[in-house]
Amino acid sequence: MQYRTLGRTGVQVSPLCLGAMMFGPWGNDDRADAIRIIHRALDAGINFIDTADVYSGGVSEEIVGEALAGRRDDVFLATKFFMPMDADDPNQRGGSRRWIMREVENSLRRLNTDHIDLYQVHRPSPDTDVEETLGALTDLVRQGKVRYLGSSSYSGSQIVEAQWASRSRNLERFVTEQPPYSILVRGIEEDVLPTLQRHGMGSLTYSPLSGGWLSGRWRKDAAAAPTSSARPSARFDMSSPANQRKLDIVEELALLAEQAGLTLIELAIAFVIRHPGVTSAIVGPRTMEQLESYLPAAEVVLTADVLDRIDELVAPGVTLNPDDNSYGAAELVPSARRRP
Repeated sequence: MQYRTLGRTGVQVSPLCLGAMMFGPWGNDDRADAIRIIHRALDAGINFIDTADVYSGGVSEEIVGEALAGRRDDVFLATKFFMPMDADDPNQRGGSRRWIMREVENSLRRLNTDHIDLYQVHRPSPDTDVEETLGALTDLVRQGKVRYLGSSSYSGSQIVEAQWASRSRNLERFVTEQPPYSILVRGIEEDVLPTLQRHGMGSLTYSPLSGGWLSGRWRKDAAAAPTSSARPSARFDMSSPANQRKLDIVEELALLAEQAGLTLIELAIAFVIRHPGVTSAIVGPRTMEQLESYLPAAEVVLTADVLDRIDELVAPGVTLNPDDNSYGAAELVPSARRRP
């Protein structure tokens, strides 16, 4: 596997990052099987793992910690904070110093490690000053509990604001951003990816298969909507024109993949990791079979003809269904764009 430099950190990471969201009750609740999947990924050359405190209420972090026993130094380990960890306590969430200082200790314990390589803010908060968050995170870096800082689902303007705050206040800066990116969700090409490149930041993009749309799970001849209550319904409402358009495009992409001698999954992941602004794509297998289907994409190089055809199907910078975006939501609510 060919490794890449993560932004300007000097750290070398694999083009595929193992996402651990599906390890635990949210996905695969067989701990032994989840650990086997993690070990297979490491043996295949993946040295980058991403999880979060909220995944299965901390169980994902526990599984990752158990899997890395004896192999911790071989892995660049990333986790995230911000999402609610207790629905009844409004302070067990967010980007406040109070919560960060408490929750990092919980993550360190669950991960069974004395440091986190990349500690990421899971979402931006309109109610918390970015300097509050960066100030607390800077202290964690200086204490040796965290090596690097990252953001997730930040808009271009939020990325710039955070970089400015770091420079003006002499705080540690975000060195990575984790945005959604796939053939069907290309909005970050217009602003987020160029902004990351200008600031020398790395990127670990998530959902390269667009929530299953590019895995072949939903096709025109079997377009039943998923039943999982964990998925936002607007993203998978098969009656919407945007999603009908996605179904049409998936058929074209499947044909393109076949003509190129690839699976649809390999085409989709290879597209993401070949963008010059992308460092690594997060793949989140639930089963060993899924992991094995992802691994070949790390070696795939798409030809100019294939890339041109993808651009014809989904224009650069375009997200076919706006409900697939997870950044910029606060800026688009009615109160933010209309007069009272």
